[in-house]
Amino acid sequence: MEASSIRPALAALSLALLLSGCATFSPDGGMTLVADQTVRSAAGELGGNVVKISSEEEAALAGARVAALLSQPLTARSAVQVALLNNRGLQAEYNALGISEAAYVEASLPPNPSFGVERLNGGGELDVERRLVANLLTLLTLPARSEIAKSQFEAAQQRAIEATLRTAAETRRAYYQVVASRQTVGFLEQARLSADAAADLTRKLGETGTATKLDQARASAFYAEVSNELAQARMQAGTAREALTRKLGVWGADVGYKLPGQLPALPGRVRTVQQVEVDAVRRRTDLIAARLELDAMAKSLGLTEATRFVSLLEGGYRGNYQRADGETLRPQGFELEVQIPIFDFGEVNVRRAREIYMQAVNLLMEKAVNVRSEARAAYVTYRASYDIARQYQIKILPLRKTINEQALLEYNGMLIDVFELLTTARDSITSNVAAIGARRDFFLAEVDFETAILGGGSGSGAGTVVASAAPGAGD
Repeated sequence: MEASSIRPALAALSLALLLSGCATFSPDGGMTLVADQTVRSAAGELGGNVVKISSEEEAALAGARVAALLSQPLTARSAVQVALLNNRGLQAEYNALGISEAAYVEASLPPNPSFGVERLNGGGELDVERRLVANLLTLLTLPARSEIAKSQFEAAQQRAIEATLRTAAETRRAYYQVVASRQTVGFLEQARLSADAAADLTRKLGETGTATKLDQARASAFYAEVSNELAQARMQAGTAREALTRKLGVWGADVGYKLPGQLPALPGRVRTVQQVEVDAVRRRTDLIAARLELDAMAKSLGLTEATRFVSLLEGGYRGNYQRADGETLRPQGFELEVQIPIFDFGEVNVRRAREIYMQAVNLLMEKAVNVRSEARAAYVTYRASYDIARQYQIKILPLRKTINEQALLEYNGMLIDVFELLTTARDSITSNVAAIGARRDFFLAEVDFETAILGGGSGSGAGTVVASAAPGAGD
């Protein structure tokens, strides 16, 4: 085929390339923005670096970093860093971002033209037909489709940020749960030793006739009850550890990672945030992503309206080579195919697009209302849980200690019997375990408060506090 014969089609393709501004793949699949905005949004609360593992070298570096972190007792921050490097579900979210970028680049490229050759020979005639066909509608709408894909890619970046924050938040929740469970186990182990000693002493006093059978039975029942509570606490600690293990993404020898025996101390004071709901609406990643998706949908609606009367439009160059009776003919021209809207004038597509768009608008407005409410509720829970935990720390536990000491003195002075002494010990155990639960609930509420502002919250909703499993609660 002669070069001059395909010049019109090539010119059309060249024009499309100039108008489209073809996108190219970023070196890191869009992760730089995700990493920067995640760390900036978390304001130092994330406690880890965001890395997408795409090669064996990166996997080796991440594995070495994880091994170094797991060799030391985990803190909340180091646990988050392990999860960010090792959680395969999070890496799958980053792969989804790469898929979105590929769709964006693809949408910015003009369609490949179709080239066909047809040769007919018979009856002494030779007819060679050559065609170069391009979808003109796709070419004309290329800039609009590219803008839509760009908005969708930006929304995917926000989704990746949200997934990162969610993984970090869920890891911190699991960490505080398992450490609180371990602390409860440690306390109940000490309580059981005391209960065992009391039961043994009461039994020896019974042998001398000093303690009655009722006193012996009460002391033995107290020891058995504490033993059961310890067994339950160990079970909860085991399941909580496995929940953290899943978030960390570890297996094999790494499952034996070390954890501290007690929760961190309460902060000296709680954070105060002005206009919590306004801050949440401005910074919530899921809300930002929903806005971007709505923008892409609005652009798509405009595109649908602009092309409502054209369902398919293809055009291109067509040239024939004919030879008959020894004479060569070269007829040239073009062909244009238009689908005639006899039955569907595009109203179906327009109405569908409008309904989908308004559905997205209503869902976005609902999300905005929920975000504001979740932020307020999370802040109320955060403040209240701090006050409760601090009340245990500065008032209830010191008073319980005083009560225990005085009860022991009065028992030694034969002013109270063993029943009152055991009741006092039971109440002390209940208060101490409840204090551990209150401190755990504060740290969980702190995570919920941060996710209510930044995004990445769990399905349980903001402001949810786990009820303390205090022994004797059902008594």
